[in-house]
Amino acid sequence: MGTPDGKTPGMVHVYTGNGKGKTTAALGLALRAVGAGKRVGIVFFDKGGERYSERKALDRLKPDVEYWVTGSVRADFSEGGRFRFGNGTEDLAEARRGLDLAGETVADPRFDLVILDEAVTAVRIGLLGLEGILALIEKKRPESELVLTGRGAFPDIIGLADLVSEINDTKHYFREGTPAREGIDY
Repeated sequence: MGTPDGKTPGMVHVYTGNGKGKTTAALGLALRAVGAGKRVGIVFFDKGGERYSERKALDRLKPDVEYWVTGSVRADFSEGGRFRFGNGTEDLAEARRGLDLAGETVADPRFDLVILDEAVTAVRIGLLGLEGILALIEKKRPESELVLTGRGAFPDIIGLADLVSEINDTKHYFREGTPAREGIDY
């Protein structure tokens, strides 16, 4: 089955679970897409601040990759490498800004692949309503790929997805006291 112009339809991917690697999987797909000559748009939810190394690499892939960062500073890597979450006024405003950016990006014909990083988590922790994410999935252009990442994907999101990968935490060095490491964990 194809799109109205005969192309293979784009799919909805969900990378979820309590393990490390959801964003890494999505960015691996972005790298593969760029290698195939595709354009990628990424909205990072709840990942404000400057400490995410992947952005330095993404900057090197411009103009094939465009990205937008939303969220206040969400991590304090000086305290054992743990991510902190909270829902203040600024967090809610940034999440809404991210949802608006995601709506524009999903509808933009320039992008073959759209990644909404931590969109599922933003719903899970109360920054966004589930309805907003479901509307984005429904708004996806038929020929584009859409990736959503985050812990605890809701059944409604899973039901609309074509591919769901659950990344589980079997063993993690954080539990042994290893702090987050630049270039590996952020």
